[in-house]
Amino acid sequence: MIQTLRTLFPALLVVLLAGTGFSGVASAAAAEEIDIKADAALAEFRKEVPGADEFLKKARGVLVFPDVIKAGFVLGGEYGEGVLRVGGKSVQYYNIASASFGFQIGAQEYAIVMVFLKDDALKKFRASSGWEAGVDGSVAIAEWGAGKDINSQNFKDPIVGFVFSNKGLMAGVSIEGSKITRLER
Repeated sequence: MIQTLRTLFPALLVVLLAGTGFSGVASAAAAEEIDIKADAALAEFRKEVPGADEFLKKARGVLVFPDVIKAGFVLGGEYGEGVLRVGGKSVQYYNIASASFGFQIGAQEYAIVMVFLKDDALKKFRASSGWEAGVDGSVAIAEWGAGKDINSQNFKDPIVGFVFSNKGLMAGVSIEGSKITRLER
């Protein structure tokens, strides 16, 4: 059943997104468009997260998905395109996708910033043809209090994920089980 959902996911997502008014995401974005949106997402990240500049300087790589759309009505899906930056330069483009089944209704849009803190985690990610959060690598979803500097946190996981700029009606964002696949741009 899960394999069937993953196979039908792209078609399902287009139908869901068209029905919720997010039809613009159905077409693949150009590299330049992804870079511009990633710049805006990182600017928002720096604004929302105290100490973000210093934290990002420690990063071995930063994977930015500026526009992830999640929609569902019993069957659900998530999709977004993003860029991996190493040393501040765009080096590869990716998409993130997942499918789900169960009680759910609604839609939301958000950004994901995944910060690779260890060289070996980044190397393993870049060498994979398809990477699944929680299976191929552990990702700690960062939570912090208002006004608390992110650098005061002691992250044990080699990859730290941030989900922000929530818009919409669906609650409970998780990247566990999301498949990240390299794109040719």
